Amino acid sequence: MSSVSSDFQILNPEIYEKWDDEIDMLQNCSFFHSIAWSKVLSDSYDYRPCYFVSYDKKKLSSVVPIMDIKSFLTGRRGVSLPFTDYCDPLISEGINSQEIFERIVQYAKNHNWKFIEFRGGGKYFPEAIPSSDYLGHRINLSCKEPDIYKQLKNTFKRNIKKAVTSGISINFFTTLKAVKEFYRLNCITRKRHGLPPQPYRFFKKIYKHIVSEKLGVVVLASYNKICIAGAVFFHFGNKAVYKYGASDIKYQSLRANNLVMWEAIKWYIKKEFKSLSLGRTEPENHGLRQFKLGMGAEEYFIKYYRYDLKSGSFVREPEKVSPFQTKIFSKLPVVVLKFIGTFYYRHAG
Repeated sequence: MSSVSSDFQILNPEIYEKWDDEIDMLQNCSFFHSIAWSKVLSDSYDYRPCYFVSYDKKKLSSVVPIMDIKSFLTGRRGVSLPFTDYCDPLISEGINSQEIFERIVQYAKNHNWKFIEFRGGGKYFPEAIPSSDYLGHRINLSCKEPDIYKQLKNTFKRNIKKAVTSGISINFFTTLKAVKEFYRLNCITRKRHGLPPQPYRFFKKIYKHIVSEKLGVVVLASYNKICIAGAVFFHFGNKAVYKYGASDIKYQSLRANNLVMWEAIKWYIKKEFKSLSLGRTEPENHGLRQFKLGMGAEEYFIKYYRYDLKSGSFVREPEKVSPFQTKIFSKLPVVVLKFIGTFYYRHAG
């Protein structure tokens, strides 16, 4: 097993023009390892990228992306990566992963981090207690469109037909106007779920670094010229990610969300992408889980790991939002929730 001692570095990928080309060569890389996502996080919340990397014969051999988060409310810590569904460490075969972990821990101690959070990478922590458990879903887009359609559950197919016969129209956009429209839907959706929305500046950075750079697309569903549902997708290499979805519940019976997803699947098939990740799902969110399984998605586990520097051990994550808080948030006006979100998420990453 190779040592990383001589070729170990801590860097900011945003200053490396060929970063995306290099990580695209590593197995299991995703959009979340890209420069674009790093820029969104650092520009939106002033987080500092600390990407722990090693090289083997001048070739990138391992990457553990971490954001250094400083907060007077929640303390200082390293997260790989905040507001990210999953972000496995990318470590080539034969590289000593334990040595990399020890380097990260030493850096964390030197910089007074409270903990380090890894969103994925369970094979590198086989005996660790996960801090959180989620379900992941992935659709294989390598098949032809008719074959993928056959994999859809009958209920999902019926909902697609319902949306079509109801006159729902679907359009794909890479404009700031479309991002703004999605943000409006996102705000009312988050209120329904009892959560404040991410601040608008976060979505503006998504537009600037992702959508306008053709690394993402906004899909909107309209009914009688009214936008009633939408989704935001990212892509990198030959892999796509469904990152955000939102809708107006007043039009739920029209099943626009189903048509949004199916049209997006067809769009990515035509562009010869190989897979579509549907992100993470809380195990207790049965409705969202069934929605994703309805697309014939493969289900797998996503585990997060939190290493506490004080105890020197992996620990469970405390509950972030209590049912009581969720109930209160759901009663507040959207304008108030926007204000809360603008303050809250900078410290919650």
